[in-house]
Amino acid sequence: MAKLVWDQVGERLYETGVDRGVLYIPDESGVYDTGVAWNGLVSVSEAPSGAEPSPQYADNIKYLNLISLEEFAASIEAFTYPDEFAQFDGSAEMEPGVLIGQQPRGTFGLSYRSLIGNDVAGTELGYKIHLIYGAMAAPTEKAYGTVNESPEALTFSWELSTTAVQVTGYKPTASLVIDSTKVDPAKLVTFEDILYGVTEVTPVVARLPLPDEVASHFAAD
Repeated sequence: MAKLVWDQVGERLYETGVDRGVLYIPDESGVYDTGVAWNGLVSVSEAPSGAEPSPQYADNIKYLNLISLEEFAASIEAFTYPDEFAQFDGSAEMEPGVLIGQQPRGTFGLSYRSLIGNDVAGTELGYKIHLIYGAMAAPTEKAYGTVNESPEALTFSWELSTTAVQVTGYKPTASLVIDSTKVDPAKLVTFEDILYGVTEVTPVVARLPLPDEVASHFAAD
């Protein structure tokens, strides 16, 4: 076996940035069939929880470790959000331009992209597409402040919890990641047409495919 070598040219990888945010609105059957561009994303912080050990003792020894269920959560910070997101932020439009708060919150889907870089290609190396399913936004603080000599744009933030969806052959999940440097480039192009839509004579509406469809799309020929 060859000796290990660290930090070779082209192998100094890193990940940065966030862009191409899309909000997906589910229909009554839970299919995410409508995508809306989310402008002004500042950050998406993924924060899984659970997967904690629960030691079990017998025969005067540590007999085994049981692991609790892992859950996916995240937080979003943005300068703005799509009008369609209001329904998931506890608002409803009573009349055009008139919003009422403290209303029921539904679940939604989300996708965004982070960039992959290295010491040779920089951030042009590739990217990862992050998919989130069954998300629900919790109420969060909105701090409005006066304009002064050092003005700053207000940012909105939301804490997300999720409900996992079924995946054939695996445990349910609320998140997927597609790495552009590892999947078939042609399949990635057609997959992005699904995520972001296509402008043609007959437009294709952006939608969020469920995990089984994603796996099938990228499956080896």
